[in-house]
Amino acid sequence: MRLSMHDLHATLLHCLGLDHQRLTYDHDGRNETLTDPDLTRARVIPELLS
Repeated sequence: MRLSMHDLHATLLHCLGLDHQRLTYDHDGRNETLTDPDLTRARVIPELLS
């Protein structure tokens, strides 16, 4: 199975109880996301959780 670093981040955030699509931080006056699902298509990988 191939996965991106963004998928891994999304999965780890899910394990911490955080929604990777809603988690934002301020960077140069803009809200940024760690995974940016619209651009990277990051997703939670359930196979990593079993």
